[in-house]
Amino acid sequence: MGAFNISIIVPIYNEAAQVDRLANRLRLLKDDWVKEIIIVDGGSTDGCTELLKKEFTVLQGPKGRAAQMNFGAQQASGSWLLFLHADTHLDSHHIKHAMGEGALYQWGRFNVRLSGQHLMFRVIEWFINWRSRITSVATGDQCLFIRKKLFSEISGFANIPLMEDVEICKRMRKRHKPKNILTPVTTSSRRWHHGGIFKTVFLMWKIRFLYWRGVSPEKLLVLYKSN
Repeated sequence: MGAFNISIIVPIYNEAAQVDRLANRLRLLKDDWVKEIIIVDGGSTDGCTELLKKEFTVLQGPKGRAAQMNFGAQQASGSWLLFLHADTHLDSHHIKHAMGEGALYQWGRFNVRLSGQHLMFRVIEWFINWRSRITSVATGDQCLFIRKKLFSEISGFANIPLMEDVEICKRMRKRHKPKNILTPVTTSSRRWHHGGIFKTVFLMWKIRFLYWRGVSPEKLLVLYKSN
């Protein structure tokens, strides 16, 4: 694997509250492994793109995380794609871990750590990481990285409003086993703080169970936003 090999794609929407932190994190990712950082805005109205445009490529794409990530992938020129959520912290050493054995696999994900200090967050992390390792299904918070060739072959993310990360993993695992990077990325625990830890855990499992039972992502999005 050589330098300048990976395109990082960041979907955003109304991120003004954390845009400074996001810009600082993205600056740290500019190294020899990263060819480009592509930010895809889904129609933000809070002015969050103004700061980002000064340093990064910001594209105006269709609204919806899956659609935004697909749009960014279409513009990407790297041979690898890494999809980064705006509230997830990724360092350059994570990328080196991911790319270090790049010839041996086609896609992968990282372990995840939640930013909060509550003991229950350590339990939640443990379950998330072991579930991903056992099932080869990851969430977007775990920073999926995929060969662009494979991403194109499977036509990218399904254009659905929720569960697009789970859906694409299920298709990719039929072709290739993922690379599991044990070094964790850190993602915000704000959804658990705002919604309550146990209530949010129950909601996440309920949504996954209903998705498994065949409930449409559109209906699941209504459930997600109502809680």
